[in-house]
Amino acid sequence: MKINGIHHVQLCIPHNKVKEAKDFYRGILQLQEITKPKALQKNGGMWFQIGHQELHIGVEDQIYKGKHHPAFLVESLQELRDHLILHNIQIQDELPIPGFNRFTIRDPFGNRIEFIERSLV
Repeated sequence: MKINGIHHVQLCIPHNKVKEAKDFYRGILQLQEITKPKALQKNGGMWFQIGHQELHIGVEDQIYKGKHHPAFLVESLQELRDHLILHNIQIQDELPIPGFNRFTIRDPFGNRIEFIERSLV
């Protein structure tokens, strides 16, 4: 047995927030939306391509805030921070870890998202 990587991460939003989710993920974060398989379209939500992985946004009635989160590896972390601040998104600085700069945000539905960049020092 061998696990080779992560295919996708799923976050959830309330049923009535699909437009707001598209505005955030496709608009503000500028992620590329991809078509869900026809058999799954009836479930609602949306999918995005991020490098070789996917982010799936599902819909459900109960959304739980917590520490669970995806961490997106980025380039130009400061540029992303400035972009998010411009869109009135609150930045949470996280404890430093060796070799990386990082921060987290909450999407409009309370999902925690980490952005992380390898540091040069």
